[in-house]
Amino acid sequence: MPATRLAGVDNTSMSAPKVADRPATFRDVFAVTEFRVVFASYGIFMIGETVKMLALSVLVYERTGSGLLAALAYVTGFLPHALGGLFLLALADRWPARALIVGYDLVRLVMVVVLATGALSPSAMLGLVAVVALFGPVSSASRTALLPEMLRGDAYVLGRSLLTVAAGGTQVAGFAVGGLLLGLVGPYGALWLTAATCGLSALLVRFGLTHRPGRVGRAGDGPRAGAFRETLRVNRQLLTDRRIRGLLLAQWLPGSLLVGAEGVAVPYAADLGPGASAGVLLMAGAGGMLVGDLLVGRFMAPARRERWTPWLALLLGVPMLAFLARPALLPAAALFAVATAGFAYQLGLARRFLDAVPEARRGQAFGLVSTGMMAAQGLAAAGAGALSEVLAPGVVMAGAGAASLLATLVLWPILAPGGRRHPARPAEPTPTAPGPAVTADH
Repeated sequence: MPATRLAGVDNTSMSAPKVADRPATFRDVFAVTEFRVVFASYGIFMIGETVKMLALSVLVYERTGSGLLAALAYVTGFLPHALGGLFLLALADRWPARALIVGYDLVRLVMVVVLATGALSPSAMLGLVAVVALFGPVSSASRTALLPEMLRGDAYVLGRSLLTVAAGGTQVAGFAVGGLLLGLVGPYGALWLTAATCGLSALLVRFGLTHRPGRVGRAGDGPRAGAFRETLRVNRQLLTDRRIRGLLLAQWLPGSLLVGAEGVAVPYAADLGPGASAGVLLMAGAGGMLVGDLLVGRFMAPARRERWTPWLALLLGVPMLAFLARPALLPAAALFAVATAGFAYQLGLARRFLDAVPEARRGQAFGLVSTGMMAAQGLAAAGAGALSEVLAPGVVMAGAGAASLLATLVLWPILAPGGRRHPARPAEPTPTAPGPAVTADH
């Protein structure tokens, strides 16, 4: 893995590091104490977030009777998360990761306690959640950027896979626990228990991770702009680097376009008639993604995983074409599970993306991946929902698969290892003061 690499400088023609032949094992990854801390705290974080969203949605509906406000309560963190990713991500590289993660957990704790007191109106509740969500991508980016510092080689890729598995598994657990808590203690009681998860996550990170200074400070940068200006400047640097831009698009588009099919799972199940449940389709999709990540991340050799990247991306779209035939519930669930297993294609891009981004900007780069993915998924789901007003749900789901397939074919030179290469340029000096973004096309 190269040391610090300037955004705007393409190193693809230099000799690439040799990819290990042996895949990392779970023992390799969980032998690292700090990864166990990150894994456990992230699982607790995800359970708490899921319970909070569910409890807040129920609470707002109980107090207003508005289905629209209840839906907004459920997804209220989406837009602020995207805005935070656009304007605040520089903080992920400026500040120590442990402090950022613990600080965000403590802010969440205070927020949930305020919600649980019932002192705020529903609109004020939504506003508070939205403001706190602005800082979510900063904490998330800090956590992800820690992985290559504690896991080396293929262990890093497997660690990324395990966090994806943890996200899916704990969300399912969060829905189950949240539903049980709502029945036992009501939405306010569920929020108080969510506050406990925030405190527990903060304690695990504070006493389980070592202190690391911010990456920008470690790189010896000079005076810095404000977080807003610096985030915009570095985002432009990352996006104007052709190699990084290509890898970002490859991570954003094929999978996010498939999410459009998930957005019309409910009308598709309703179209099948009584007894068909959208929950079966959604659970099959989540299960396929988790199994795909586990199998590819753990059992496929790193070099083969990278060679298979474009073929796994094809798997996202091809099975969905069968929805033109309006399959019954169980065949539809099986097709959806096979398709979502293709999300494992992103594991084949993980090492290449890590090598491409500047070490001092890893936090912002990983945050940009997450922000772009959330935006693309939201647009895909909204577009599919709009199309379902005029087209049959099965046709829309097949269309989502076709869009993913088309994106994969267009991005094939990037998805395939050793695809597009550009001549290297001499490195430009690191600026000692805030300046214009590097926009030279190379």
